[in-house]
Amino acid sequence: MIEWLRKGELTEPQVEVAGRMIPVVLRRNALAKRMTMRLAPDGSAVRITLPQWGRTAEALEFARRRAGWIAGQLAAVPEPKAIGDGAELHFCGELLTVRHDPTAPRRVTLDEGELVLGGPAESVAVRLKRWLESEARRLMSEDLSFYCERAGQPLARLMLSSAQRRWGSCARGGTIRMNWRLVMAPAEVRRSVVAHEVAHLVQFDHSPAFHALLGELFEGDTRAANRWLKRHGRGLYLPFG
Repeated sequence: MIEWLRKGELTEPQVEVAGRMIPVVLRRNALAKRMTMRLAPDGSAVRITLPQWGRTAEALEFARRRAGWIAGQLAAVPEPKAIGDGAELHFCGELLTVRHDPTAPRRVTLDEGELVLGGPAESVAVRLKRWLESEARRLMSEDLSFYCERAGQPLARLMLSSAQRRWGSCARGGTIRMNWRLVMAPAEVRRSVVAHEVAHLVQFDHSPAFHALLGELFEGDTRAANRWLKRHGRGLYLPFG
C-alpha cells in the first residue's frame, strides 16, 4: 500500500510493510541507470535512488513490490539501547563497558575495558558521543596524514559527518568527510574507508586504476573491510541514532 492524498498527489510518500507505514525518500541521480533501494541504518525510512528521468510513481511501486525484502531488512535492525551505567559500547572494535560514577570527573576516561565518567546521569549519552567524536577526529586525522603521504598528496581537509548513507566522501576540492561512527568499528575497517577516500584524491572514479591505487595504499584487505561494514554497519548507528 502506498499512501496517496487527494487528487492523486503524493505527499511524504510511505509504503506499508508488515502493518507499519515506512517513509520513502527518493533521490534522483544523473549517473544512475536503474533504481536501487536501501533501508536507512536505523530503519526509519526506505531510500530509493533512481535515474534522473525516473518517475516517482514507478519508484513507489518498486518499493511496494519489494515489501517482503524491506520487512526482512527491518527485522535485522538492532534494537536501540539506553546509554548509562553498565551499558556497552564499541570503540575501535573493542567492546567497552560504561561506568558512571557521580564522584568521578565528568570527562570520559578509558580505563581497562571501561569508559568511566562522572557528572549528571542524564548527560552521560551526550558526553560519550562527544568523546567518541573527539577520538574519531584524532584517529582519522592520523589515518588521513598517513595515506595522503603514501599517495603523494597534500594533506586533505578532514570533516566529520553524521551521514545516514555514506561512510565517507571526497569532494573535488580535496575535502574528505568521514562518518564519525567508524571510530566504533575495528581500526582496519575505519582505515580502509580513509584510504578509499584518499585514493579519490588521485582517481575521482571507481575505475580499475582507482582500485589498483587503493590496493597500493591500504595495507589490509578492502574486501574483508567492506564485508564487515555490510554485516555490522547498522549497529554503529546505535545507540546514538
